[in-house]
Amino acid sequence: MTNNETLQFDTQHEDMIHDAQLDYYGKRLATCSSDGTIHLFEISGKQQKFLEALKEHTGPVWQVAWAHPKFGSVLASCSYDGTVIIWKETAGSTFTVIKKHGKHQASVNAIAWAPHELGPVLLCGSSDGKISLLTFTEEGVWDAQMIRSAHTTGVNSVSWAPVIAAGAFTQPGAAQKATFVRQFASGGCDNFVKIWSYSEDKKTYEVIQTLEGHSDWVRDVAYAPNIGLPRTYLASCSQDKHVYIWTQDAPSGKSSTGQSGPAEWTRNQLTPTPFPDVVWRVSWSMSGNVLAVSCGDNKVTLWKENLKGEWERISEVNENGQKA
Repeated sequence: MTNNETLQFDTQHEDMIHDAQLDYYGKRLATCSSDGTIHLFEISGKQQKFLEALKEHTGPVWQVAWAHPKFGSVLASCSYDGTVIIWKETAGSTFTVIKKHGKHQASVNAIAWAPHELGPVLLCGSSDGKISLLTFTEEGVWDAQMIRSAHTTGVNSVSWAPVIAAGAFTQPGAAQKATFVRQFASGGCDNFVKIWSYSEDKKTYEVIQTLEGHSDWVRDVAYAPNIGLPRTYLASCSQDKHVYIWTQDAPSGKSSTGQSGPAEWTRNQLTPTPFPDVVWRVSWSMSGNVLAVSCGDNKVTLWKENLKGEWERISEVNENGQKA
């Protein structure tokens, strides 16, 4: 299958599909739906083979997320039923439940595995306003840490920051000396994007910055992978039909205490005019320089930053997989 070809097939779901995720190697596809099930497929070139339907949730399943393969063949899912389920492949290539996280009081809308360098940690955001972190400990148990009142009216999206700090590749020896970045972003029904950082003193994540700009619910947030640039990119999209690119430059100077505050975030509007409908999802390419935007008009557009720092649309795909 070439880059210009689109593979279409029947997922056998009985209702709307909310998410589709390939695993690390691009060999397996997980889809989830309002029918309450997760369907697994094996992908090989243009061929796909249905493997299994996972039926443990009792409501629409909003998102699925594959863990890094160093932790085994592990899949997480979150649902309107208020639970997060972690599945693991066992003998016979069947997936079984290894953890059911039921500490949220409302729909769990978003999940994201931490960069594998931070260990098996799953981030979850819920309509109850809370964020939780599930960590598989050295004792072999899942520890659940709850962050209350993260977004008081509900959490819609979460995204981990790159584990290597911006600019670490451009400064001699910095990558070897740098400690891992332990930060994530969240978007909520309060119209805010919040940046969270781990506090070694308090052993929890705390808000270090709140980004204001959207005028309606923030539907998705996504950090761009770090490709060595001395700048961090974060995309957000909203019910207000806007997509913003937030950028933060790497700190250039050294403070005497080594604890200089975070640099300010700069907000750039992706398009001069709003999108034609609600913007539901934003997703970066593996190289971090192309942004995919999924809009309520059933079109996905691809955007790239030019040398002037302006964002240009480079492609558009409609619901039939045809390029405009």
